[in-house]
Amino acid sequence: MPRIAAWHTDCVPVGRPARLVAPDGMPIMGLLSTIVNCLRGSIVTTSSTGTAGEKPTPSGFAVSERTAHLRAETALFMRDHVLSLVSHDLRGPLNAIHSWAYVLERKLDANDPNSQRAVTGIRNGVDQQVKLLETIVDATRAETKSLALNHASFPLHPLLDETVEEVRSGLARTRGVEVSLDSQLATEQLNGDRERLAAALWLMLTFAVETSPEGATVVLSTKADTSTWHASLAYDPNSAALLDPALPHVLEAFARKQSREPREAKRIAWVLALCKRVAEAHGGSFEQGEATGGDTAGSNTATLALRIPLSATAAK
Repeated sequence: MPRIAAWHTDCVPVGRPARLVAPDGMPIMGLLSTIVNCLRGSIVTTSSTGTAGEKPTPSGFAVSERTAHLRAETALFMRDHVLSLVSHDLRGPLNAIHSWAYVLERKLDANDPNSQRAVTGIRNGVDQQVKLLETIVDATRAETKSLALNHASFPLHPLLDETVEEVRSGLARTRGVEVSLDSQLATEQLNGDRERLAAALWLMLTFAVETSPEGATVVLSTKADTSTWHASLAYDPNSAALLDPALPHVLEAFARKQSREPREAKRIAWVLALCKRVAEAHGGSFEQGEATGGDTAGSNTATLALRIPLSATAAK
């Protein structure tokens, strides 16, 4: 996938709209089409029921229908998360170009038709790129932009037990990773979408298992105070375990590779977008904590934290 970095404008004849291009010379239209196609491609291996395109991993690990469905959901939310970042990050430079066009116009001779056509071309080019963002990027991610929830009251402890056992008996056992549940819950109940929250927990656990080496332990700690349910995951990330194609994996290779790239402004790995959207839809939050050290023993703990109000309501 082409890297989104600094942008510049093509040199075009006066009177024609300027177009933004990536550093490698690819116009934004081509770049955005590539992004959309790449991300669409990450979810075509499974249908919404998780039955199409399923193949065992090199180690013979085959996923269940539910796991395949959750994997497809994960890829869908990741795609729309990336498109959201693209939409946000490209609008900044486009707005700046639009503003500088006004500054340039005031400096130019108002009676010079060539100068005025050049400024008009810049503005038209910006307007075209904004329209492109709206029609390709924003429209594509509309499906998960507003996440509908089926609110109902349910006990938290069974949800934790079921999700932990699902990951433990599947991917974790195959990879030789232990999943431990440290629960301080008793009979607490939460008013929210149980299935969505189960998917968020499943993804947190699956991601931690995927990035843990054989013999490692993933610890899920959970508690509830007077108003909020807390679920925190601690694990020791290992690049080799996450990327090794010979090991069984559930998450897409592209998603796993991207999760190892440096993150800025407290952004999460793209593959964890489902967790963030589900948390925010419930009026809660999701955070990904950096490892405390490199891939060295004893100093490499990373965290994933989910916080959901016990009386969850849609975020304003």
